[in-house]
Amino acid sequence: MKRHAFSAAAFSGALLGAAMFASPAMAQEQKFITIGTGGQTGVYYVVGQSVCRLVNRLDDANIKCNAPSTGGSVANINGIKSGELDMGVVQSDVQYQAYNGTGNFEGDAYEELRAVFRVHGEPLTMLARADSGIEGLDDLEGKRVNIGNPGSGQRNTMEVVMEAKGWTMDTFSLASQLDAAEQAAALADNNIDAMVYVVGHPNGSLQEATTTVDSRLVPLDGPVIDEIVEEHSYYSKSVIPGGLYKGNPDDVPTFGVAATFVTDADTDEEVVYQTVKAIFDNFDRFKRLHPAFENLDPQEMVTSGISAPLHEGAARYYREQGWIE
Repeated sequence: MKRHAFSAAAFSGALLGAAMFASPAMAQEQKFITIGTGGQTGVYYVVGQSVCRLVNRLDDANIKCNAPSTGGSVANINGIKSGELDMGVVQSDVQYQAYNGTGNFEGDAYEELRAVFRVHGEPLTMLARADSGIEGLDDLEGKRVNIGNPGSGQRNTMEVVMEAKGWTMDTFSLASQLDAAEQAAALADNNIDAMVYVVGHPNGSLQEATTTVDSRLVPLDGPVIDEIVEEHSYYSKSVIPGGLYKGNPDDVPTFGVAATFVTDADTDEEVVYQTVKAIFDNFDRFKRLHPAFENLDPQEMVTSGISAPLHEGAARYYREQGWIE
């Protein structure tokens, strides 16, 4: 079974606590899983916390779940690969790149990566101060732009856009690398002109930014975006609905990916089975845990936006439901 990510002290303490109420044999059967998420203001963190909430409610699976904040998609892949994490939330493009050895994983295909399910759609979202003069993608040249912290999904997607445009860090007067939790304050404090975020909507960080400073969502469309979507099957065009954020009454076109839930081929089959069972047996409860989950459809979640093979534990549950053959 795949090594779990709890520290020795935490693991021993948990076992000691369990032993107070159960026999040593039962205590030894306790399984601990750690799920990689993202910044605490993002939807990835909510996904991980929501999964753990449902898993920890299981009466007889004897699984305890923890979902700490992490650096995001690429960091979660690396954490799963190293054994520090058991599962994680990653963008669909990062899943593709990791499994196929492209992008940030060039020449280092992670063939043991396994998909569990797709979650919500995540458009690349660009927010600019109203006084910045940024009204479209080309207006970013010479501006102060937060391109995202290394290892994050927004950094990964922004680098795809930059490559398509022929841009480098020197294209901007400042290319800051703040994480998701820091960039709203940086925009409000006039330390940056624009921020990018790959995230489901509505989002708390964007609500914070738009209510703190006069700011506008920037449309991401045109020939360059068309080419990106055409060349990469894991991208699709999308629209951020108008009215979600203060000062942004109109729909804004963009493109993006989907959040996906992944693990390693060696992760215990029963643990993965019980994890997906906890979610889909309580699907109405799961959907209520964040507005981004509202329109999720179980069959789409297990058949679309997935680049790596399904983990056998997940596939077993989906076959029982008749969702896959």
